[in-house]
Amino acid sequence: MDLQIPSSRRSMLQDAGFGFGLLALQALLCQNRVLGLDPDPTKSTTHKTHHPAKAKSIIFLFMEGGPSHIDLFDPKPRLEQLAGQPLPPSFKPIITPMGEYNAPLMPSKRAWKQHGNSGTWVSDWLPHTAQHVDDLAVIRSCWGNGLNHSNGVCQMNSGSTLGGRPSLGSWVTYGLGTENESLPAFVVIEDDDGKVINGPRNWSAGFMPAAYQGTALHSNGDPIRHLSTPTPTSPQRQDSKRKLIDALNRKHQASRSIDSELEARIRSYELAYRMQSQAPEAIDLAQESHSTLQLYGIDEKETSVFGRNCLMARRLVERGVRFVQLYHGSGSRWDAHSGIEKNHSSLCRASDRPIAGLLTDLKQRGLLDSTLVIWGGEFGRTPMSEKGDGRDHNSNGFTMWMAGGGVRGGQTIGSTDEIGLHAVEDRLHVHDLHATILHLIGLNHWDLVYSHQGRPERATQNEGRVCTKILA
Repeated sequence: MDLQIPSSRRSMLQDAGFGFGLLALQALLCQNRVLGLDPDPTKSTTHKTHHPAKAKSIIFLFMEGGPSHIDLFDPKPRLEQLAGQPLPPSFKPIITPMGEYNAPLMPSKRAWKQHGNSGTWVSDWLPHTAQHVDDLAVIRSCWGNGLNHSNGVCQMNSGSTLGGRPSLGSWVTYGLGTENESLPAFVVIEDDDGKVINGPRNWSAGFMPAAYQGTALHSNGDPIRHLSTPTPTSPQRQDSKRKLIDALNRKHQASRSIDSELEARIRSYELAYRMQSQAPEAIDLAQESHSTLQLYGIDEKETSVFGRNCLMARRLVERGVRFVQLYHGSGSRWDAHSGIEKNHSSLCRASDRPIAGLLTDLKQRGLLDSTLVIWGGEFGRTPMSEKGDGRDHNSNGFTMWMAGGGVRGGQTIGSTDEIGLHAVEDRLHVHDLHATILHLIGLNHWDLVYSHQGRPERATQNEGRVCTKILA
């Protein structure tokens, strides 16, 4: 092999520069090969998992505002004894957005009962969900760092209290791709459009290419607006229009190759065109039987909105959508600083039957084994009262549950202290929850890496551990 000796200092620097560039390119290509990634996530096939997994898709039921764990899944008899008293000196006060919080203790007014073969405790606010406890892993020892709704919701979605990082759904899409080229891989549905705190930042792709971000569907009216081709337009003309728009977009992009938002917009047009053939069928609830609609509570005013969203989630995962996130209580409606009895009674009635219907329907169709269902909010509530009949935020200890793909149901994991203030046993930080969720769908959170500005980024920010007790 003949060595080419540079003829000038400029040639030497140019050759060396190309060499360093090729090293970077090789690293990126190797990363793509290891993860099985395709440059276009909307057209890729299923990527290989890091390890065998039962779960192929995820439905995250996000109760926005912070449901009260000590009124739903974590009974505290000690609160009855301490009712109206100040926080005992043995308990460390918590910090809330208003500062240190140490109001009188307030017991739960709920009636509690053990359910199923597992004897899992559930309050009378969730009678329908209680019938499914043998499929649930109830995690009573969750904790995070969010003091208010904005940073709490941000952390539960992205792992960080600060915006700018990819959401969990984006990481799953990045790692596993899509099973259906004609539908988005990551879908978000609010129960009240545009009201959820932080908005699209919750399903943002952060520093990843924008093509990995979530696609928001509408809960009011048509889930996907302007999807149908105008009546006078023939398929041939529609295809010609699409090709012309694509050509113009590509010409515009030629000098703007680093703009991932522009690339994502181009891909969204391509996906929208493919969706015109399949999405109308996927979102058409009229195809469902009357008994199925009743199962989800779509026949009743209180449960109709979230019932439709839960049924939509089932239809989407049935057709290969990888990650579906449903927001209930959009606009922090679970935030019960006062009047918790009225607040939670209404929200539980609106969500309990649809969630139970979703679990029943998934199980009847053989989909629960391959679908990981997650329930929870950004934090829980305090055992101390606020304004006499409400509860403040509590990120130091709260409850979430998981069911379905790869989860060992019929168990309660961890605990809070005797008044429900702090997680004390088997404490699971948000990073631990995310690591476990990724593990259940076949991704090792240490191996799921995205290179950003020369730094290897991970969904769990180089923290987190898998909770093996959850695994079947």
